[in-house]
Amino acid sequence: MPHTSEWKVRLHLFEDDEGTTKARLILDTGSTELTGHGAARCHPADANVPEIGDELAAGRALNDLAQQLLKTAERDIGGMGAPQPRRRQAAGRAT
Repeated sequence: MPHTSEWKVRLHLFEDDEGTTKARLILDTGSTELTGHGAARCHPADANVPEIGDELAAGRALNDLAQQLLKTAERDIGGMGAPQPRRRQAAGRAT
């Protein structure tokens, strides 16, 4: 049975007074909302390149959100009475 849906993602990046870049990533599926968080801090000896901090914080928030989404799917599968799936690698391949 074909299925199409649209999920909305909002990414908020901000730097605090201490030089830490923080990311908040919100996934809204229409029935569920998950929030991923990530942070990056520039080492004092490194050049301050805000884009790199943004990339690191956003990537970490995406990773956090991905882990939450996989756990949610595993719980939902278990709730259907199906056996738990094998643990998956980051790329989504079974181990």
